[in-house]
Parts: sequence; C-alpha cells; structure tokens
Amino acid sequence: MSRSLHPSAFVSPDAVLGDNIQVGPCAVIEEDVVIGDGCQVHAFASIKRHTRMGRDNVVHSYAAVGGIPQDLKFAGEISFLEIGDRNSIREFATLHRGTAGGGGHTRVGNDNLLMAYTHVAHDCQIGNGVVLSNNATLAGHVSVQDGAILGGLCAVHQFSRIGRYAFVGGMTGVAQDLPPYMLAVGGRSGIHGPNIVGLRRLRVPPATVSAMRAAFRTIWLSGIPRREALAQVEQEYGHIPQILELTAFVRESPRGVLAAARQNGNGHETD
Repeated sequence: MSRSLHPSAFVSPDAVLGDNIQVGPCAVIEEDVVIGDGCQVHAFASIKRHTRMGRDNVVHSYAAVGGIPQDLKFAGEISFLEIGDRNSIREFATLHRGTAGGGGHTRVGNDNLLMAYTHVAHDCQIGNGVVLSNNATLAGHVSVQDGAILGGLCAVHQFSRIGRYAFVGGMTGVAQDLPPYMLAVGGRSGIHGPNIVGLRRLRVPPATVSAMRAAFRTIWLSGIPRREALAQVEQEYGHIPQILELTAFVRESPRGVLAAARQNGNGHETD
C-alpha cells in the first residue's frame, strides 16, 4: 500500500484511506471519512466527518467538503456526503452533507467538474458528467441530472430539478424545474428552447432535434393547456425516447416547470 501524506497535514487516525492517496500540506481529513484509491487532497483542502468518497477524485486547495448544512432545522444529526469516482472539486468549492428532512444524504455521482467557488447545499443529488461553472450555487434539495451544464454565477432555487443535458446560462436564476435537453438563460430564467449545442454534442439525430423544437413550441408557446399539449406531443413523437423523457419530466414536476422566455415587441427573447 502506497500513500503520500505531507507531514503538516492532519489526518484523523479514524479516517479510512485507500491506496495511492496523496494529501498535501495543511490539508485536513477528519474522523469517519472514507476516501477511495487514487484520490488527491491538495494543500489546505478539508474533508469533514461523515464524508464518503470513491476512487480517483481530486479535491483542490481550500475546498471544504462535507461541512454541516446551512439549514436552521439541522439539529446536529448524523448525515452524510457521498461522492462517487473521478470528480474534480476545484478551489474554494463547498459541499455540505444532508439533513434528516432530506433523507440524510447529499450525493455527487461520477465524472463531475465542480469549478471554483461552486456550492452544493444539503440534500442535493447530482448525477454523472455534470459541470458546475464558477460560482454556480445549488440551494438545498436540488437535483441535477446527468450531463447538465450550469453556467457561472447561476443560482438554483431549493427543491428544483435540472433535467438531463439541460443548460443553464451564466448569471441565471432558476426558480422552477428545467426539463431535460432544454436551455434557460436570463436573470429570472425562462426556457429559450432545446439545448441545441448539447444535443449535437450527444450526436442526437437531426430528426430528434427537430422533434424537440416542435415539442417546445407545442408545450410552451402554443397556448394549449399543458395536459393536452403533452398528450399531443406524445401522440406525434412518442416513438422518440428523448421526447418521452421530456414529457414525463414535465408531467411529474412537483414545483412546476419554467415558463418560456418572454419576447419583446420585435420578437426577440428577453429575460
């Protein structure tokens, strides 16, 4: 077993460390922490108690991982932060563990990039391949599904959901659910349409992209009642899995989904 622990680092004897671990100067790893093989904890980073981390993660300097929730209802109960494999947690990022009211677990999946100063609050659930750009902020109980990208300085309201491969622009406030494959931009965001760049990166067929555009127009712009619009979209495009994923997300939304972005008198989208 091979480990590289800097002499100035504090590593609790009750922490469980895997093989090929690197811990930099003045880093702190508290008790009841589990860190998998191949992880790096850079100088001055801290891994707080009740954190579970998989393999090959990199925690950069001054990141604070596993802190207690910023929730007035938190009463000191034991709760956890669970992190998967191959995540990059950049400088000054903060990730908090869960609360009893949210099931006791904050979870971060695999292959995510959490850039500098990002915040993952208590009870958040982050999937795989997610990008949180600099200063992106998630309130408590937020769900971010696989492949979503959140721009810098955006903020997501508590209990909101960000669907798979959705895109949130920089400096955007998201107060309700953003369905999968959709694009939201603006101070108080509305949906501008499908995330075309993301769909192309996924190599989605052009016919599916066209169906997404049509579904957006029907659900958000047609004026048809939401239930009827979803049924119409499913009738026309129900053979496309991404369309069924979209309509199911909208139908099941507990908070309601974002409205379409407003347009000014010239037909251009505004905030």
